[in-house]
Amino acid sequence: MTKLEHKIDFSIVIGVKNANPNGDPLDGNRPRVNADGYGEISDVAIKRKIRNRWQDMGKSILVQMQERITDGVMNIRDRVKMSDQVLEAIKLQNDKKSNWRDAFIQASCASWLDVRAFGQVMPFSNKKLKDGLDGVSIGIRGPVSVQAAYTTEPVTIKEEQITKSINLEQDEGKGSDTMGTKAAVPFAIYQCNGSINVEQAQKTGFTVEDAEDLKQALTTLFVNDSSSARPEGSMAVLKLIWWEHSTMLGKVPPYVLHESVKVEVPESARKFDEVKISIEDLNDVNGVTRDIVSGY
Repeated sequence: MTKLEHKIDFSIVIGVKNANPNGDPLDGNRPRVNADGYGEISDVAIKRKIRNRWQDMGKSILVQMQERITDGVMNIRDRVKMSDQVLEAIKLQNDKKSNWRDAFIQASCASWLDVRAFGQVMPFSNKKLKDGLDGVSIGIRGPVSVQAAYTTEPVTIKEEQITKSINLEQDEGKGSDTMGTKAAVPFAIYQCNGSINVEQAQKTGFTVEDAEDLKQALTTLFVNDSSSARPEGSMAVLKLIWWEHSTMLGKVPPYVLHESVKVEVPESARKFDEVKISIEDLNDVNGVTRDIVSGY
């Protein structure tokens, strides 16, 4: 594994067509919209998809979706105890000369990719389980930061009425139809930005190889992610722009790199290939290399 010694910034351009990219539970699960009318995909939702892609790639993930659990463990506490490295760190609690919390953090980062990438807060309540985790609360700060994604223009939300006309329970005769609503974004382009902090990466052990795994996950963010709200092909990563600096702190401010990505969406656009994406040339800045990858 290769130690990460240079800063990385990235930007993702996401296309959405007749889909609900991220439902808001406080708004009837309609697509998220901020106060200015721009569509939003939360950073939590994006990190969830990254974790799912890492699972598809065979990586060890601590925070798993219930329907994607492969080890039979339904909570984080029990999954933590499945790591031999973490168990050895927990045993150090009784050794007053040892810093068992640092050992716990190092073991957790070594055991799970999402922990050494995003960090993790592990507050374990005092349930008297006598497993060494009673009342323990440990926070791990990760090097990978992912911002929420926002549309390039304010969005309109399309709503459709749907019905359920079959009984859920045994009953006499035919039950009355149940009305419902399904909401989606007809067409919009979202942009999400992020970066990798080298100092934190070296603390958690996030490596160059891990950064490549992140890059692959971002490029294929919506693979194996289809649902009734997000039909196959309704969401796609149109471009991933990946900047690598020659120094730990970076040669160019992140906002300059992010703002160099220009997205033009014609008013009549209804296909992803009608969207024009251009990236300003920053080759005159020494110490920054750029990779532009078409998504899947």
